[in-house]
Amino acid sequence: MKFSELLHKDQKDLCQMCTDLKQEHMNLRILSKTTQETKTAAIRLCKRNIARVKTRLTQMRAKK
Repeated sequence: MKFSELLHKDQKDLCQMCTDLKQEHMNLRILSKTTQETKTAAIRLCKRNIARVKTRLTQMRAKK
């Protein structure tokens, strides 16, 4: 996802998206630790998306 896509979302949607991404990240980590096939790039991408969402949330809170 691109940061520009997050600019049009409200705070409620971003919080829900962050929760979903954290759950996905946890699932990917569990899969990788149980020696099942998982793409390491997916874990990295998930972490970056979480960081993007958190950055946008911080920007929104700073404006208020």
